[in-house]
Amino acid sequence: MTATVIDNAARSRFELEIDGHVAHADYHVTGDTLYIDYVEAPLPLRGTGAAGQLMEGVMTAAAQKSYAVVPICGYAAAWMRRHRKL
Repeated sequence: MTATVIDNAARSRFELEIDGHVAHADYHVTGDTLYIDYVEAPLPLRGTGAAGQLMEGVMTAAAQKSYAVVPICGYAAAWMRRHRKL
């Protein structure tokens, strides 16, 4: 799986399209903090690692802008605990 995560700023979400299905992470930014409100992968992508790949892209984009990241979504919080220090 080598799709690219894009920032769809008009919809305030990061998106990852794979085989015509889009996993997304809704967000909002306040100051220099990126809040991840909700992460969703459509049924065909669940269990494929797509949501994790999406989160990698979100974290890379946040680091590039020097944003602190606050997970509101339970999945995002669990992913961050497993992969990075909160």
